[in-house]
Amino acid sequence: MNNQPADVTTSQQLESSGDGRSARWDAHRAARRLELIKLARRAIHELGPNASMDDIAAQANTSKSVFYRYFGDKDGLRHAVGEYVIKKFRAGVIAAGRKSSNNGDALHAMMLAYLQMAANSPNIYFFVTAGPATDVLTDPAGAGGKVREGALNDFFEELTSMMRERMHSYMAIAPGELASPALELWPRASIGMVRAAGELWLRAPDTSQRPSIEELARSLTGWLTHGVAHQASAESH
Repeated sequence: MNNQPADVTTSQQLESSGDGRSARWDAHRAARRLELIKLARRAIHELGPNASMDDIAAQANTSKSVFYRYFGDKDGLRHAVGEYVIKKFRAGVIAAGRKSSNNGDALHAMMLAYLQMAANSPNIYFFVTAGPATDVLTDPAGAGGKVREGALNDFFEELTSMMRERMHSYMAIAPGELASPALELWPRASIGMVRAAGELWLRAPDTSQRPSIEELARSLTGWLTHGVAHQASAESH
């Protein structure tokens, strides 16, 4: 039996009803936001990374004001699309690196996964990595001194950690110990080299002078593990 006063019961019912409407509205907004992210992703894939908000909205058959309402501005849309795309990108590359206990094989798998996923849509890749003026790879803390939030920085952080583990294992460095100060820069520096090579490759004309994905992945792995002298020696035989 309900012994609560009528006014209390009515108040709780109204509050509960309000909460229900609020939850449904939040769910609707979340679903609409995801729909807009997918529409923007498709538009950018077709139009290119420099597509304007007008172009994206027209391609998505909606108004620019809708995108501004949900994302604020183009950088807000870039961040949202980046969160959506890079989480999948990150999962694929990290999973590839976890599949093998052999350091060289793991690096090769990561290089190949990175290149394949970027090549699936160079337009999307260049749109979401355009990012802020300060590069999160080489300056993760930025001017504020704290590690910046965001899917791209999370990806670099996890990839750096994995490559550091592989480096320490390869060099038989005991757990809890560090390599030399210069060598501790190797993981992020290596990611920078891979990113630069990958982006040059993505932009290169599709001619006989452009290496295949497998060739580039194999070369990157060799550069990281043995350097260019090893590759030069192998190609001379």
